[in-house]
Amino acid sequence: MKKILTLLFVLAAALQACQNMDKSDSVGPESGKGGSMARFAITGNSLYIVDSQSLHSYDISTPGNPQKGGSKNLGIGIETIYPYQNSLFIGAQDGMYIFDNTDPSNPKLISKYWHVQSCDPVVVQDNYAYVTLRGGSTCRNGATTNSSLDVVDLSDLANPKILHTQNMLTPYGLGVSGKLLFVCEGTHGLKTFDIQNPKLPVLIGKNTTIDAFDVIVRNSGSLILVGKNGLYQFSFDENAGDLTLLSQIPVQ
Repeated sequence: MKKILTLLFVLAAALQACQNMDKSDSVGPESGKGGSMARFAITGNSLYIVDSQSLHSYDISTPGNPQKGGSKNLGIGIETIYPYQNSLFIGAQDGMYIFDNTDPSNPKLISKYWHVQSCDPVVVQDNYAYVTLRGGSTCRNGATTNSSLDVVDLSDLANPKILHTQNMLTPYGLGVSGKLLFVCEGTHGLKTFDIQNPKLPVLIGKNTTIDAFDVIVRNSGSLILVGKNGLYQFSFDENAGDLTLLSQIPVQ
């Protein structure tokens, strides 16, 4: 798992650098592309990092001289961070924290969505969050609760509500693009869901040739998969969800 997290860090940093080079005159904060299992996120000139207990912010307007901002203690079991628009979604072992980062140096807690104790990466699109809960993992303290994919209504960020849950095998990271949701299932590969009805994901495909742990959707039609043995770049059909392998970087 340490190797996988290292791959995520290097990949997200590289993608952010590419994005800065390609950036046009647009309005609104730019976000770095990271996986759903990442412990760091970049939005505009701010870098956010979570450790097991806290959220830390840094001003990176001068990249060579980042300035430490504030820190917020969130308790224990903090795992992941995912930025979307003017919000930060932080996955913890017992739930999902939602922060408003309109003031980048001082994110403010809006609400927390509670769930059973588990590992829970999260991604967001429009008014919906997709959360994977992995059973039988170390973050359940030995519990054997079933694994699942949850759909959460975010139309009111102050009052998130569960809309749907469905059983999974061993879900890890996930990614979303338009009407497609990609869910990594470890040794069970990568699954593709149709979310034209965002409240009810429908399985439409799976690739079981790669042990899949996280996925980063670079842009419409392409993604990078973080596997056990390296990085894999795929193109995908926005309509059918079919995947085509473009390249691979093996990592021992």
